[in-house]
Amino acid sequence: MNSLVKLLAAAGTATFVAGAALAQSTTAELPKQMSWTAYDTGSAGYNQAVAIGAALQDALGVNLRVLPGKNDVSRTEPLRQGRVEFSATGVGGSFMAQEGAFQFGSENWGPQPIRVLMANNGGAINLAVGVAGDLGIKEFSDLKGKRVAWVVGAPALNVNTEAYLAYGGLTWDDVERVDFGGFGASWKGLMEGQVDAAFASTNSGFAYEAATGPRGLFWPPIDPNNTEGLERMQSIAPFFSPNKARVGANIDGTDGYQGAGYAYPVLVGTAQTDADLAYNMTKAMVELFGAYDGKAPGIGGWALDKQDMTWVVPYHEGAIRYFKEAGLWNDEAQAHNDNLIARQAALQSAWEDLKAAAPENWDEAWAEKRREALKAGGFSVVF
Repeated sequence: MNSLVKLLAAAGTATFVAGAALAQSTTAELPKQMSWTAYDTGSAGYNQAVAIGAALQDALGVNLRVLPGKNDVSRTEPLRQGRVEFSATGVGGSFMAQEGAFQFGSENWGPQPIRVLMANNGGAINLAVGVAGDLGIKEFSDLKGKRVAWVVGAPALNVNTEAYLAYGGLTWDDVERVDFGGFGASWKGLMEGQVDAAFASTNSGFAYEAATGPRGLFWPPIDPNNTEGLERMQSIAPFFSPNKARVGANIDGTDGYQGAGYAYPVLVGTAQTDADLAYNMTKAMVELFGAYDGKAPGIGGWALDKQDMTWVVPYHEGAIRYFKEAGLWNDEAQAHNDNLIARQAALQSAWEDLKAAAPENWDEAWAEKRREALKAGGFSVVF
């Protein structure tokens, strides 16, 4: 991790000073004061937001405040309330929030009109479960009976961990679940001997710290030819696919780590986010890429040529405007995006209908209502 990222990550909430990144020009127009939410300090998402903020400061004089959130709900709440412009989040604050799943299925939440601007699709990193290196674990099946971290209010982290357990033929009933209040706390717990396994991106600052600690760190592998294991994994988390990481703790400088991954971080707003703001933010992300590339592990995945125009969450109209100008948006992408927006509308309509009905057992009623709405609209049913 570069020294700037270390320094700013230690501050908890990052702001930026001129000269922090190599100056690079952009014609984007952004407010001089902006705020994003991101994962905990020390996480890959937070470190990348810090580096991007430094580039914005140098090029545009933008003071980007990065607010670390311990879980998906705490990262998404300020976005929902309009207290931050964007969130550099993961699959929890994007896909699961859209789906009204897990914590987002509670009565005070519901399906959110999330819109994507860009995502880190580098493929250089994996999103994986790391285990303490002093346990002699070689495969995910070896986690049976071991202590595995559960982060309160972070469905993405917990579902992803569950998916890796499923790959190994295990469930939460086969391990000892240890609850933590935040992502960072779960990794501190691994380093301090309170837990044996925790989920993170391979380039997380906490993973690097754990790798150099007394317990060490090991990433159990995912075999892309293990069809049954992958089917179990993807039945829990359909957004995962096998991937060979080249960046991360105990991975840098090696032939790579065969695991699994998906887009992370994902820069999102909502349907209410101003179209011009979304357009200019997307434009700045692209035009300033050279200024922040290489400034945090795995950050290269934000490159324009790595964007997936048919992901699982719809793009914002402002971002689409920029992609059209760049010649990257086509009829297939538009049809896919329209279908995703229709999916969100079906879920939101079902939510409002259920709210009006005011059932006594909300969780069970919403789970059934959600399945019915997706099936009726011809959409895939997940979770």
